Amino acid sequence: MNKDWSGPLVDSIGDYAIFMLDPEGNIRSWNSGAERLGQHRRDEAIGRHLAALHPPEDVAAGKPGRLLSAAARDGRIEDEGWRVRKDGSRFWAGVLITAARDPGGRLIGFSIVIRDLGEHRLASEDLHRSEERFRRLVESVKDYAIFMLDPNGFIQTWNDGARRIKQYEASEAIGRHMSIFYPPADAAAGKPERLLARAVVDGRVEDEGWRVRKDGSRFWADVVITALRDSQGRLVGFAKVTRDLTERKQAEDERLRLAQAEEALRLRDEFLSIASHELKTPLTAMQLQMQAARRGLEGTPGHRLDRALRSAERLSQLIETLLDVSRIVSGHLSLKPETADLRDLAQEVVDRMTPSATHAGVPLSLSLNGPLPGRWDPLRMSQVLTNLVSNAIKYGQGSPVEVALRRVRGQARLEVMDGGPGIPPEDLERIFGRFERAVSARNYGGLGLGLYISRQIVEAHGGRIHAENRPDGGARFVVELPLLVAATSEAGELH
Repeated sequence: MNKDWSGPLVDSIGDYAIFMLDPEGNIRSWNSGAERLGQHRRDEAIGRHLAALHPPEDVAAGKPGRLLSAAARDGRIEDEGWRVRKDGSRFWAGVLITAARDPGGRLIGFSIVIRDLGEHRLASEDLHRSEERFRRLVESVKDYAIFMLDPNGFIQTWNDGARRIKQYEASEAIGRHMSIFYPPADAAAGKPERLLARAVVDGRVEDEGWRVRKDGSRFWADVVITALRDSQGRLVGFAKVTRDLTERKQAEDERLRLAQAEEALRLRDEFLSIASHELKTPLTAMQLQMQAARRGLEGTPGHRLDRALRSAERLSQLIETLLDVSRIVSGHLSLKPETADLRDLAQEVVDRMTPSATHAGVPLSLSLNGPLPGRWDPLRMSQVLTNLVSNAIKYGQGSPVEVALRRVRGQARLEVMDGGPGIPPEDLERIFGRFERAVSARNYGGLGLGLYISRQIVEAHGGRIHAENRPDGGARFVVELPLLVAATSEAGELH
């Protein structure tokens, strides 16, 4: 074997040690890269055995001979490990040994390529140390459950926080699906899978809700799931962080309960103030009329008794209103529906209220369009119509009040309109609350319950009610109610 086998090209390579051995493992060529890595000059290296490059413990264990035997048997072998320079210093090397044979298949030697992997090893060790520190950090966290999932949602790692919060030991949790932490209803509805799917699409997903411990108890959790991908963008799993927020939720629920209790007390006090005023007025009037009737002063007793009866009727209406609120709040508002034409109910209310409107100097008109059959509770629907018309007369400041009833898109549409000042935009929804008004109680009486009760009645019929301001001034209250199915196909329907 020629000692100049390497040739000018191989000899010029400085980053790799490239040289040849004879069949016994003695060096027969030596390039400049070998001189740089091994520190042996060419004349010092040629003729020496490969073992000169191995640490003493490897030589004593027969490693150089085993490597050559494996290369002769298999054609080539790769190895990574310590090698020794001339000065005794060590370097971490990647080694490739290839057997060389003549055309007849006879072993004539070996070619060796050695690369210094010291920097690579240091980087790898740094990475390993960093990963180990991170692993220990994660495992030591006790306030957060931090663990990894595979792409299908099965648990791969488990930290001490997960054990403390969820009560599973690592041996009990690893390998199981994350759905074990969800309430049965959420698991059956596929919530765990939906969260993972969202994390895949968006990169991460956050959720707050109930989770289940090993013993079946529930805790309120904040959960962040992050999708993990490799350098090619392939999904390799998920990181999941869970925090137990049960104490915070309990505190928030308690604050909400206290706020609701305070609001209930405020409404109660406001109600008592309004109700005492509203009930006192007809009671005082009735007392005066009864006293005057007894004394026979200022006219005939019959007139005073009539006034007393009206006061008693007003009292009855106030008490019935309060009873309606009580029924609504307790969920006991019941309807007694029957098949009827809404036009007849509207006509009856307008006829009944026309004298009051006339006395107040308010023109009251009714516009009807087509039959409007449906299933209504006549008493309750009359109550809604009466309340809307009364409000229009009261707040319209003497302007005409129009009641319009027609079919629109398969529904009955009732509109009560006035030409008054209208309603501030910020109050259009608020006025349907309990004890709410769009004007001061000093200027207008009432408990502020009429629109609240009307909305509950309309919604109990499957409809809806809202208020709006008319473009040309004034307010409009709109009630939409479902009609009988057979009636919606009749001609003349508005769209």
